[in-house]
Amino acid sequence: MCTERCAKCLGSTLIPLAVSGFLAHLLLFFPGGKVIDNNDHLSDEVWYFGGILGSGVLMIFPALVFLGLEKNDCCMCCGNESCGKRFAMFTSTIFAVVGVLGAGYSFIISAVSINKGPKCLMVNNSTWGYPFLDGDYLRDRDLWSQCEKPDNVIPWHLTLFSILLIIGAVQILICAIQVINGLLGTLCGDYQCCGCCRGDGPV
Repeated sequence: MCTERCAKCLGSTLIPLAVSGFLAHLLLFFPGGKVIDNNDHLSDEVWYFGGILGSGVLMIFPALVFLGLEKNDCCMCCGNESCGKRFAMFTSTIFAVVGVLGAGYSFIISAVSINKGPKCLMVNNSTWGYPFLDGDYLRDRDLWSQCEKPDNVIPWHLTLFSILLIIGAVQILICAIQVINGLLGTLCGDYQCCGCCRGDGPV
């Protein structure tokens, strides 16, 4: 039972993280907090939907599976009380791996975008592009003046992708814990599994 309670706790944590990642990514479509007049002026990584898909939608499915484990009634394998619990824990392991992949995708996209910097109207040639090289703007704030528009695009870009980076890292950790937890539940079974398959009630 402890493996299922652990999974439920992990699932409860994933839900707000997924919502936060989804919302943080949505804000990236409004650089500097303003509506942009040309979608081509958005950073390429915004269109990869790391926060919406990776840390958002793909994370909902593992979260729901984790949350539902404690209510599993072990009836999936009649004749063997622990079989249904084992199968449920094994299924949660698969979904946890999916969660790791989704969060990892968001994490990588965020890291690349932070290093690359935002797309902006460059002062030196009045064209839209990426004025920074290998994250140099992170070390030298004077370089921020190379971006003319949108206003405050650099702190906006850096803050939101940093949030997505942290969310992705936490989600990877949570799902990795559930992989281990799920494998333990699969191998060890649940000694408090109900006897529903025999119809004699909980043990």
